[in-house]
Amino acid sequence: MIKGKKFTNNVFLVILIILAVVSLFPVVWVALSSFKPQNELFSSPMTFFPKTWTLSNYASAISQGNFARYFLNTVFVACTSTVITVLINIMAGYALAKYYFRGRNVIFGLMIATLMVPLQVIMIPIFLQLKNLGMLNSLWGIIIPPAATPTGIFLARQYMVNLSNSMIESARIDGAKELRIFVRIILPLSQPIVATITIFSFMWRWNDYLWPLIVITDNDKMTMQQALANFVGQLQINWSNLLAMTTISIIPVLIVFFSFQKFFMSGITAGSVKG
Repeated sequence: MIKGKKFTNNVFLVILIILAVVSLFPVVWVALSSFKPQNELFSSPMTFFPKTWTLSNYASAISQGNFARYFLNTVFVACTSTVITVLINIMAGYALAKYYFRGRNVIFGLMIATLMVPLQVIMIPIFLQLKNLGMLNSLWGIIIPPAATPTGIFLARQYMVNLSNSMIESARIDGAKELRIFVRIILPLSQPIVATITIFSFMWRWNDYLWPLIVITDNDKMTMQQALANFVGQLQINWSNLLAMTTISIIPVLIVFFSFQKFFMSGITAGSVKG
């Protein structure tokens, strides 16, 4: 029985390793190819590791493509949007989990229902609203609309439903205000879900292409994804610069993920618990 279970676990482990290798192969290939000279990219037979290592692709991409400006724009959008998203979603999740008021479940249900509404349906109304507010061609026009996400609110609410009510009640009896309870008790206990929403939000905003394409028209305000698209011309593609910028664009997402991965899995599994 024990041997059979061990064999099954080993089989699952091998399958997971194979899937991980298959998933990581394109990323590793892009990273290694960014160090290849232009002529080696299309050599036959193709090589996985560069025969000649070069940094000229990175130097060319940074100098010719106004890379620093695009990178800083994307960092500002991703970081600012993530902070706002985490605050809104955590506060909304806390209110829906621990405050009892009429229509609470209806509001929560309506928020979850918006997950079925694609961006294309609400794109024009949001665009017109941003136009009326004078936020077109502005980085804030990218940051504000997706600040509150139903996915984040759902995960936060499901996690906080399982937090003990006795600590909150004890703090209220001791005279603690609601803001103090939220900052001193709820936030420290919610580190896993905060990390989960942080990873998701940063990844979504960093990789977003469609909404910045609609909102931004000024070249100096473009984000990384728009810059990457500019390397794809009508008649030719600058593969060397494109691969170099793509590799650099992956690094911030990896940094954020590995910084918060300690709490990531517990935050994800908390959303599967029925409150």
